[in-house]
Amino acid sequence: MKTQYGEKMKRNGTRIQTVMADIRSRIASRSYTPGTRLPSVRAQAQAMRFSVSTVVEAYERLVAEGLITSRPGSGFYVSGPVAPLTLTELGPKLDREVDPLWVSRQSLETDTDTLKPGCGWLPASWMYETGMRRALRTLARAATPELTDYATPLGHPPLRQFLARRLATAGIEAGPEQIMLTESGTQAIDLICRFLLEPGDSVLVDDPCYFNFHALLKAHRVQAVGVPHTPQGPDVEAFSAALQTHAPRLYITNSGIHNPTGAVLSPVIAHRILKLADSSDLIIVEDDIFADFEINPAPRLAAFDGLSRVIHIGSFSKTVSASLRCGYIAARGDWLESLADLKIATAFGGGRLAANLVLTALTDSGYRKHMETIRQRLAEEMEKTITRLGALDIDPWLVPQAGMFLWCRLPQGVDAAAIARSCLEDGIVLAPGNAFSPSLSAGDFLRFNVAQSTESRIFDVLARVLGRPRHDAP
Repeated sequence: MKTQYGEKMKRNGTRIQTVMADIRSRIASRSYTPGTRLPSVRAQAQAMRFSVSTVVEAYERLVAEGLITSRPGSGFYVSGPVAPLTLTELGPKLDREVDPLWVSRQSLETDTDTLKPGCGWLPASWMYETGMRRALRTLARAATPELTDYATPLGHPPLRQFLARRLATAGIEAGPEQIMLTESGTQAIDLICRFLLEPGDSVLVDDPCYFNFHALLKAHRVQAVGVPHTPQGPDVEAFSAALQTHAPRLYITNSGIHNPTGAVLSPVIAHRILKLADSSDLIIVEDDIFADFEINPAPRLAAFDGLSRVIHIGSFSKTVSASLRCGYIAARGDWLESLADLKIATAFGGGRLAANLVLTALTDSGYRKHMETIRQRLAEEMEKTITRLGALDIDPWLVPQAGMFLWCRLPQGVDAAAIARSCLEDGIVLAPGNAFSPSLSAGDFLRFNVAQSTESRIFDVLARVLGRPRHDAP
């Protein structure tokens, strides 16, 4: 009898904690804001299929903690002030191994002994170190204002002039007055979201897409709507249906080398997407961060559109230096004025020194040769990685024309999150598919960075985890 009584008390305690956890989660995600009336104890009990007494006890404990208050005759209410925003509580609850923020933090926080085939950047030894050192020496001799002063609101004029010429080679007509420098590509998207979005708006993204798009859109309290991505670009029929159903304000995409799939936008799909955008209030944000990895340049939506409905952004963290934070926005002149105001309000002056360093590095005679070498190395590692993964029955969704990413399907019945958990124990950070998928429909996919997949230990561990025989590296 004592044992049965103890088990019953344990069950009741667990149920009480479950109710409390549910309320805490809703407060942390700001679904329940200060002053919100909680469901009645009977409604909560019915919804969770617990007894009324269990919910009463849970509510009373939350009152004791100060999270909610009781108003006799009225009910229970959330106390103030607004809870600090917890991004992991927004949206569907995921295993941390497939949470976009978890993938980023594991890639950024782990030590140098950890292998990172799931990260999104080149190894340090592949970056333009010699050019950066030359640029630093040059800037060390520059006039004092270049080393100490704030930049103008739009950013360093010579770099903006350089970017205008660079964009013109891609068919994008944007004068220096239509270009604003930012601290990064991520800041560029953040400013655009602040400029154009309100909480509750809908934003179209590719499914799959770069996982930090998900995290950033969560922070802006908007709904990310996924559109299936094909080897030629977004599925046009699904795109059209999403426009009709959700009336989205923005569509955020890569139209050069797509992250994570490595796909390239076709001219036909580009024109159809722009035609659909013209018939709605949709604005397109085109992230061009991987432009310098291309061998045969893909169409750019901004070139076809003339920066009417398309905002073009980019940065240099993937090819010059991730330590040097500098990006840009190319947009309509009237929009750029408001974006500059937002930049001042949120970051004040831009990085004058960073912009100088980027310009010096990009105009260095060695940068073009450096990128030719990088493209060749990526092509070689792409071939090797496909061979090594193929021996483990891990197949690419497509073989990319260029870039660093392979979007790969695991053997039937294998869960990518489980593989990520197992491999992390051996010091290997992977990027499971559902971190990239708004619909959580990529549970059997992994994204591999071929530049970070050169160590045979990665494939030895994968072979062991998958129960496959060990294969020697090619």
